[in-house]
Amino acid sequence: MLTVKEIQEYAQIRTKARAYLCYILSRNIAHSIGKEEGVTLDMVIGKIKNLQEVIPLAEVIYALDGNGIQITENISSNPKLNGIGKGEDRSDRAYYYRTLKEHRCILTDPYPSLETNELVVTASFPIYDTNNRLVAIICVDITLKNILRMIHPSSVDSNFGVASKWVYAAFSVALMGVALLLFIKGIASFLHFGINISNIDINEVFKSTILLTLSLAIADLVKAIMLEEVLGREKKHGVTEDETHQTMVKFLGSIIIALSIEALMLVFKSALIDPTKIEYAVYLIVGVSFLLVSLSLYIKFSRPDAKHKK
Repeated sequence: MLTVKEIQEYAQIRTKARAYLCYILSRNIAHSIGKEEGVTLDMVIGKIKNLQEVIPLAEVIYALDGNGIQITENISSNPKLNGIGKGEDRSDRAYYYRTLKEHRCILTDPYPSLETNELVVTASFPIYDTNNRLVAIICVDITLKNILRMIHPSSVDSNFGVASKWVYAAFSVALMGVALLLFIKGIASFLHFGINISNIDINEVFKSTILLTLSLAIADLVKAIMLEEVLGREKKHGVTEDETHQTMVKFLGSIIIALSIEALMLVFKSALIDPTKIEYAVYLIVGVSFLLVSLSLYIKFSRPDAKHKK
């Protein structure tokens, strides 16, 4: 579940990530060697050694020649990955032939690393000489988690993101406790009548219904928070932006149902006890109707298709 949410976040920040990494590579590789007469392979190899300081979260940094053969050993802070890879044929990798085809810096989709089996992305930057001949392709592998930390600090994998998940989890547990207490109170409020139907108090039944409805509303809210904020539920294909507000819509819908039941109870109370107070029930019904209309308008105008029509 968490990996799915990471991929969704990466899709949102991919353009920004590419711009940032290509700027770093251009500034530290292309600009510096471009000031010197002639671009040689040794010059390129010498420059990429400094990239580890500039991009400390990079998993592996290396260079390929025009045929996709790795011409440098891996530069990595991971001892298992550092100093290996020279001579490997990477001509079948998407970042190699995309770089050749587009003649520019590119950033790949997440894919599983053969070395660590983690999801990584690769930024590749082509270096050309004055005759527009390809000298080398600089490649930087970064894990999906690290690219989110670099570009999207509020992601699920940042310190803030992890803390947010724990906070949401704590609130979910507390709210579930409240829902459980309301459920117990709602059940107890009519169970004490026993099996003697003649002893049943309609007012108590209405109160019990309200308590159980509120309990259901809170439990539904907890479910939505846990799935979306804590577990990172995968969104179905074709999901639109209005589902971002699904939690609030569900909760308000349950509250409207509870208030409607309360209004119905007030109508019966007023009819049986004091008809002069029925106006308060009417006020509550009007209020519930206003909430229902407002919620309907909110759902309608918050949909993306409604925004496009404007």
